[in-house]
Parts: sequence; structure tokens; C-alpha cells
Amino acid sequence: MQDVRKPRLPRGQRADVLLAAVVGAVVAFSTVWHAGGFRPVHPRAYAMMAVGVAALAIRRRAPVLAVTVVGVSTAYYYIGPFPDGGEMLTFAVASYLAAAQGQRVAAYVGTAAGLAVFGWAEFAVGPPHGGRFLGVLAWVLVVVIAGEVTRYHRAYLNEARRRVAEAERTREEEARRHVTEERLRIARELHDVLAHKISLINVQAGAALHRRDPEQAYAALSAIKDASKETLRELRTTLGVLRQVDEAQPLAPAPSLDHLDELIAQTKNAGLPVDLTVSGERAPLPSPVDLAAYRIVQEALTNAVRHAGPATATVLVRYDPAQVTVEIADDGRGSATTEGNGIRGMRERATAVGGTLTTTNRPGGGFLIHATLPLAPA
Repeated sequence: MQDVRKPRLPRGQRADVLLAAVVGAVVAFSTVWHAGGFRPVHPRAYAMMAVGVAALAIRRRAPVLAVTVVGVSTAYYYIGPFPDGGEMLTFAVASYLAAAQGQRVAAYVGTAAGLAVFGWAEFAVGPPHGGRFLGVLAWVLVVVIAGEVTRYHRAYLNEARRRVAEAERTREEEARRHVTEERLRIARELHDVLAHKISLINVQAGAALHRRDPEQAYAALSAIKDASKETLRELRTTLGVLRQVDEAQPLAPAPSLDHLDELIAQTKNAGLPVDLTVSGERAPLPSPVDLAAYRIVQEALTNAVRHAGPATATVLVRYDPAQVTVEIADDGRGSATTEGNGIRGMRERATAVGGTLTTTNRPGGGFLIHATLPLAPA
């Protein structure tokens, strides 16, 4: 397949030289046209045109000098007097480009120099011609103002493009942040669901293996069946979020402190006796706070089942007007010397709703988790 590429336009010094050559050709042709041939044009006129074109070619390297030379040479050309032509085009191009590209000193100095020479010739040499001077002044101001308008318009477009790029970058960063937060939230949900239920299944399976009484073994297997069924249900609910499945109604109620009795019953079936105490007036909790409190209790009991050994546990839920407090304690052999994913996840849940969570070893043995969750966002 043939590679078709757009021709690259000259830039930098090459562009300036090309522009000067085109302007010089136009000025020379128009001058010769008005004079009726090459011979009627004085050599000094060609010299003034050449000086202006040469200065236009170096406008990028020495903008102030270039525009000043163009302005003075154009003024001397018209003072000559030489045949009318397009010499003013050289001055117009130089002043316009200087103003449009932000070289305001060059534009103003060059314009002032050209007008000073032209004004000196109009008022100091021979009879004054104020009308012609005012016409030239108005024409020059139009050129410079056009350059300023172009510069402002270009700056406006650049700022608009910058803002669009900044807005796009901000949207991308916000989207990445939301994705990261959602990934962490799903990871916490999966950890809390799987860790608790699989810990119960593991404990019951171990009990079934060591029990010789068929009735006790069947009871352990029944508990395993119930725990695995509940695990699958909650896992499907979480995976449904990943698949973005739109449900008319949720498959099951969201985890809540209202369901603590079921959680404690499952923990007791796993072999850890748990005593639940609820104090204060039960009030409707914000959904994030209710879920965070439930998951903290769930993860704390999971850790107790896995690490406390033969022990008992207590769960305290206290409702206050401005906050809800959950406290989970056991008298086993747990230790807070290392912080694993479970404790880290509980602390993240508490922090996410503006609360705090502390973990300590109990003086008489055991482990204590204390979480305070405000009802209003911090």
C-alpha cells in the first residue's frame, strides 16, 4: 500500500526566508507595474525594497531590529518619492507578525520608528501634509490591532485546549480512583464473606473427622452444608456486582446488624460460644455504617474461630445518638502483635465511614477489638 503523507510546511528560519521572498516578489512586481517598467524605477527604490525584505527574513532572530528597519525603509521609500507600489506590504507583514506572535516591543518600536521618520518628512520637510500622515497612522494602527487580536485569539484557543486536556486528565484520574476504590471494596467483601464462612466450614469439617458418633458427624456435615450454601449465596451477590447484572430486586437482604443473631448462631455451631449484648435505643443506621459494623463483627469472630483456640467470645453493640459502637472480645490465645488482612480490612471499613478501630491484647488473656462508627459523615 502506497504511503501517502502530507507535505510538511517549512518552519523557523526557512519559513521566514520563504515569506520574505514572496513578499519581495509581490512588492517588486507591483512597483514595476505602477511605474510602467524597470527603467522608470530609481535604483534607490530597489535598495529600499531589498533592505525591507532582508530585514523581514531575520525577524525571528532580531525582531526589534527587523521591524524597525522595515518601518524606516518603508518610510524613506514613500518620502523618496518613488513610484507607488506594494512597499507598505512589507511593513504591514512585519508589524502584524510581531504583534500576533507576542513580540509587542518589536511591533511598537518598529511602528513608532517608521511613523517618526514619515512624520518628520511630512511636517519638517516641505509643506505639511497632515491628512496623509493621519491616513498612514490609521492604516498602521489597524495592522497592529489586527495582530493583537490574532494573538489574543490564539492564546484563547491554546487555553481552551489546555483546559480540555486538563478536564480529560482529571476525568481519567477520577475514573481510575473510582475503579481502585471499587476494587478494594469488592476485595474486602470477598475476604469477609469467604474468610468467615470457610473458617466455619473448616472447623466443622475437622470436628466431623474426629467424631465417632454418627449423629454428631451428621450434625457437623449439616452445619457445613448450611455454611457453604450461605457462602455461595453471598458470593453470587458479590460477583453479580462484578458482572454488572441489573436486578429488579436484590437476591437477599444486605448484611446488617439486624442479622447478628444468624451470624452468632453460625459461630456457635463452629464451636465458639458467643454472648451478644445490645444496649441503647436501636435507630436506623446509614447503610454504609450498618454494613461496616456487621462486617467488623463478622471478621472479628472469624479471627477468634481461627486463632483463639478453645475460648469464649462476647459481642457488645451500643447505640448512641451520634454513633454506634461495636466491641468484640475473646479469652483465647489471640495476639495483636501482627496485623493481617483481616484487621487491616476492619480498620479500612471503620475509616471509610469516618470511624476508628483499635485492637489490644486483654490483660487476662485474649483479644479485644473496639470500633466507633459515627452516624453522620465526618
